[in-house]
Amino acid sequence: MKKEPFNYAKLYRRTGLIIYDIISVIVASYLAILLRYNFNFSEIPDHFLDPVTKFLPINIIITLAVFYAFRLYDSLWAYAGEREMQNLVMACVLSGVINAIGLQFFKSHTQPVPQSYYFLYAFFLISFIFVSRFSYRFLRSQKHRAENRNNSKAVMIIGAGEAANIIIKEIITSNYSTMSIKCIIDDDSNKWGKYIQGIRVVGGRDRIVECADLYDIDEIIVAIPSVSRAEMKKLLDICKDTDCKLRSLPGMYQLVNGEVNVSRLRDVEVEDLLGRDPIAVDINSIAGYVKDKVVMVTGGGGSIGSELCRQIASHKPAKLIILDIYENNAYDIQQELKAKFKDLNLIVLIASVRNTRRINNIFAEYKPDIVYHAAAHKHVPLMEDSPGEAIKNNVFGTWKTALAAANNGCKKFVMISTDKAVNPTNIMGASKRICEMIVQTFNKHYETEFVAVRFGNVLGSNGSVIPLFKKQIAAGGPVTVTDPNIIRYFMTITEAVSLVLQAGAFAKGGEIFVLDMGEPVKILDLAENLIKLSGYKVGEDIRIEFTGLRPGEKLYEEMLMDEEGLQDTANRMIHIGKPIELDEMRFFSQLEKLNVAAREESPEIRTLVQEIVETYHPDVHRYIMTRERKEALNQAAERINSDDR
Repeated sequence: MKKEPFNYAKLYRRTGLIIYDIISVIVASYLAILLRYNFNFSEIPDHFLDPVTKFLPINIIITLAVFYAFRLYDSLWAYAGEREMQNLVMACVLSGVINAIGLQFFKSHTQPVPQSYYFLYAFFLISFIFVSRFSYRFLRSQKHRAENRNNSKAVMIIGAGEAANIIIKEIITSNYSTMSIKCIIDDDSNKWGKYIQGIRVVGGRDRIVECADLYDIDEIIVAIPSVSRAEMKKLLDICKDTDCKLRSLPGMYQLVNGEVNVSRLRDVEVEDLLGRDPIAVDINSIAGYVKDKVVMVTGGGGSIGSELCRQIASHKPAKLIILDIYENNAYDIQQELKAKFKDLNLIVLIASVRNTRRINNIFAEYKPDIVYHAAAHKHVPLMEDSPGEAIKNNVFGTWKTALAAANNGCKKFVMISTDKAVNPTNIMGASKRICEMIVQTFNKHYETEFVAVRFGNVLGSNGSVIPLFKKQIAAGGPVTVTDPNIIRYFMTITEAVSLVLQAGAFAKGGEIFVLDMGEPVKILDLAENLIKLSGYKVGEDIRIEFTGLRPGEKLYEEMLMDEEGLQDTANRMIHIGKPIELDEMRFFSQLEKLNVAAREESPEIRTLVQEIVETYHPDVHRYIMTRERKEALNQAAERINSDDR
């Protein structure tokens, strides 16, 4: 075993402190009695001076032992805080008490040591030891303050609470900080004009833009862990006009767990701009029907599928089966769940939902109670170029998986759908609408409860626009938007999965569950805000370009078709669309023709899909970039880029 090298630096530091403490005890002992006689040494009587001199060697040894017991030689004084201060005071007071007791054995019985001496000795000792232990921290702090004044990044803090105090303290004392905190903003007028760590609270949110200009701020940190999404949006709407980069704390739990520090700061995400808090889900209802059940997730390695697996695993299923065709994603979620849930009975299988025999064998062997069917091709433009793959994977992959579930006693089958299934203009959306029709039809003929869950765009998922914008900004632009008027509904992955899970709890069979996602968001606004919140100017630092609608893309998405109507559920954010009546025999006949066309890669696929989904209109928003349209988009981009210069 290799022996650790001797720590000479620690030895030198400790020796220096011991020598300083010996001198401190000597000086405190004589200074206390000198002060008693107004610093006139000749007036000090021998019967006062002798006891102090005779007890001094013993006092030094005892005091050093006391200091050692209170760890005054082991603490890292550069980071000393309240606990170290308490230890220092208690050690010095105890030394003073021992000194007072010891002098009783050396004093003259006729002339005792003056009472004031004991208090003065303790006071001077505390002062000297305090200076030795805390002077380095003070000088270090002042050095960093001086250095930070010349740092390149001027910072404004929003929030004057405990989190702000911790962040400011770390920035000021850090050897590696490149930030210089200039001011603090807080809406509490009682804090205005006061200071935190020497930084002034200059006013409320109405002064954010003014102070950003006044102090030449480069970065704004929102240090309010408990802030709601709605309140955060209001703050960000103000901050985005400052051309400052924004960062914030992840959440309140960081403060509770003592994890607030500079490394925990995150860039402000576009999710913060959606202006609504995540939907509330009845966790007990989810846990009640997942616990002790055999649960399967198809497409379990994808964005939605993997989050489904995480949340299901936390509710103690009897067995969790992850099925995916892409082994890398499946492996990643397998390793994550094995590390986090030691007792989870986890099965990971590589399989395609298009393989009838493989799917049937899996269901026959594992007999899942609940199936979440997330496996699908979802990328709109790619599926426009490969419509046969969308049909084979989405439509008939769903058919085969649903049929295997029904034939093997599955109790619930939850199919993941999309808002693009409503009045679809692309083959992906139309294929998902057919999937909804399949599960609603199956629900009438099998004991399995078949339902679909429909939601909009998922922030941060594979293929989402937000990661694309971030990559484009990081590369210096341009940021590409298809059309200045395009709008979308957005939700987080957590919200989407919560909806799917609760839909399973609510399911009676045949429903299409829909999330109330609030107001749709303009993609151009997201792009502009993300550029501004990253600390750049639109048009000057990062340009926006319009590329025109992609194949199959609509300007806006809908959540419900007119004929579906709406029903409320126990969760006010979740609604149910009424099943649409259809001619089942005709539907099955059409599916047979579509199956043959997909396998033969027939050019008639879109025509056959249109016969099945009457609301599918592939030519309405076909990708036609005329010269006039391209010029109009370029002119719109120039106006937007020039407006923000």
